[in-house]
Amino acid sequence: MRIADGWRRLRNGIKSRLSNRALILLYHRVSETESDPWGLAVTPGHFAEHLEVLRSYAPVAPLQALSDNHHRFSRPRRAVVITFDDGYGDNHSNAKPLLERFDCPATIFVTTGYTGLDREFWWDELERLCLGSHALPYGLQLEVNGNRYQWERGRGQGLEVESERKSWRALDREDEPNPRHTLYREMWELMHLMPESQRLELRDELLEWSGHSSSARPSHRPLNEEQISEMAGGGLIEIGCHTVTHPQLSALDLESQDKEIRQSKRRLEEILNRRVQSFAYPYGRECDYTSATIDLLRESEFDCGCSTSPGIVGDYSGRFQLPRLQVPDVDGEAFARLLKGVMS
Repeated sequence: MRIADGWRRLRNGIKSRLSNRALILLYHRVSETESDPWGLAVTPGHFAEHLEVLRSYAPVAPLQALSDNHHRFSRPRRAVVITFDDGYGDNHSNAKPLLERFDCPATIFVTTGYTGLDREFWWDELERLCLGSHALPYGLQLEVNGNRYQWERGRGQGLEVESERKSWRALDREDEPNPRHTLYREMWELMHLMPESQRLELRDELLEWSGHSSSARPSHRPLNEEQISEMAGGGLIEIGCHTVTHPQLSALDLESQDKEIRQSKRRLEEILNRRVQSFAYPYGRECDYTSATIDLLRESEFDCGCSTSPGIVGDYSGRFQLPRLQVPDVDGEAFARLLKGVMS
């Protein structure tokens, strides 16, 4: 079968399956990376291919098209929505030019506590410290919430992780090829439940132990205020809230949840001088927020809330629990097959 015939069949299949449904795609980064434990990065080349597929096969709609002016759920006949979580600087340098080239709208959810800082997101700092190619001291002892944790490795394991950095995924719990991977996974599971103040204390201990600086790698910097304003000013990109410090909201009391939600909204509205309408839950699984969290979004006058639960937006979807599909780093043909499979 000729390639053109194959793409034509994929296109027709996707078009028929997208009728009367909407699909929200979830990206994080558009970048070349040396290490990507959570599969957050899509290369610029692959992202361009994704946009070409979308432009050919389905209308790309703004997120706000899923909610009308009266805050009643209103679904386009057939659409795909593009979203980004966290607020990486490469959303501005790499994703924005491609979105403009293909005239595709998108929403970028920003974690405002990192905006403009010379600091990486905490999970990236942890990756740099644990999985980098540098040698590490031979032992680590930490006390967290009254519990003592100890990690040791044998001599000669300082650089072994280098060949495995790009392919290893933290979600694969059966795969821990190097003690550094074990350290990363265990530290991540501790830190993602912590309040930010405690995370910073633990980060400082890890920096002192490893002998590294807290300065961010240029490739991992968060967005700054100027970049956020520039992206929103073009009319193609919407800026949404992703809290202040990226906590697991369900682990916080209501007052702390409210503070994370309202302060992030206030900060972005000050930067943009306009109302911010959309929200994405950090981590985004059903266990990461509660019905009370949803009530707080309504009280804060958000129009919608995005989860990371996979699924298609249909008649059954609530505006504050919109499902999304995280997009892997695949080429355009594989991406087209993925769309076809999801919408079938």
